[in-house]
Amino acid sequence: MAIRSIRKRCCLAQDRDLICHVKTGLVLLVTLSLLFLVSCIYVLSFNPVRHPRTWFKPVNQTHSYNMVTEGLSAKKYVWNFFIAPPIIQTTTTALKNHISVNHHVAHPSNYHFLIDEPNKCSQLDPFLVFMVPVAPHQLEARDAIRSTWGNESSVQGKAVLTLFLVGLSGGAEAQQQLEEESRQHRDLLQSDFVDSYFNLTIKTMVIMDWLATRCPQATYAMKVDSDTFINLENLMSLLLSPNTPRENYITGYLMWDQNVIRNNKSKYYVSVELYPEPKYPTYVLGAGYVFSNDLPQKIVEASKDMKPFNIEDAYVGTCLKRLGIKPSRSPDPSKFRMYMKDSKTHDLSKVITTIARSPKQIIEFWQSVKSLK
Repeated sequence: MAIRSIRKRCCLAQDRDLICHVKTGLVLLVTLSLLFLVSCIYVLSFNPVRHPRTWFKPVNQTHSYNMVTEGLSAKKYVWNFFIAPPIIQTTTTALKNHISVNHHVAHPSNYHFLIDEPNKCSQLDPFLVFMVPVAPHQLEARDAIRSTWGNESSVQGKAVLTLFLVGLSGGAEAQQQLEEESRQHRDLLQSDFVDSYFNLTIKTMVIMDWLATRCPQATYAMKVDSDTFINLENLMSLLLSPNTPRENYITGYLMWDQNVIRNNKSKYYVSVELYPEPKYPTYVLGAGYVFSNDLPQKIVEASKDMKPFNIEDAYVGTCLKRLGIKPSRSPDPSKFRMYMKDSKTHDLSKVITTIARSPKQIIEFWQSVKSLK
């Protein structure tokens, strides 16, 4: 009996040990599972969002902004830069960090306005519209234009309008500042593409589509970089000349026989995949070119089958070539200038455009021209 009792107690002790081991194992398993779950949540929560440095924003990329309008174009056409396949991935060393660059299907209708002035042209009925692509942070450049040539609403009896186009600002505070600037001046447009040098072609095509869909009543338009000075009197005299066409017309500083840059260390590099020809067709320097306002819709339409590349003025030239339209030589080509040293050593009264080295110099040029009157 004593031996049987001892055996029974031993069995009970073994059972308790086994239960304890099982409980310990279960607790350990649950603890490890919780730790693994917490670590996964931590990694997913704090892993930074990486914005790919793409030349052209993916169509399905979304943003947390409230859209003002449904889209840039009311037309239901599809603009495929890449026919087969619609998305092509190539590798370029144009960027210093040698990253892959994805070239996506891109068309103005893929982008939406965050800030818009859709009724400006119907209210003002402008003869000439200036469209100024500018970076969101370049407030000084916008204010310099607003205080000089962009402040004019009528030239030689013709209504003129100046608008600025920016892309995404890159932060909530910067976005709030842009919206406040828009409320103050009512001359700002913003579209939801990444604002960068490699997206200048998108910026230009958004401008073209805005003109085609928001301002078809204008007779002429001009794409003007934010560092360009405009002599409005000389420009208007050119446009009002009886010899200046009002259709299929574009002029400025003509770029002839320009080689495509294949040096992948240059910011002007364009790969053979994007543009196979060794030379560009004749195009107009992007610092400032003026065109009849029938062209924007035609350029947008022509670009359906054109691969985009980052040299925006040359890209517009390729679209014009597809349309069979050649840029016109100005009656006095010297009126469209590159750089001028200062207002004292050059006669600004004879130019239409020239590139300034700073917002301050735009103001100096303007003051010099005004003093001659």
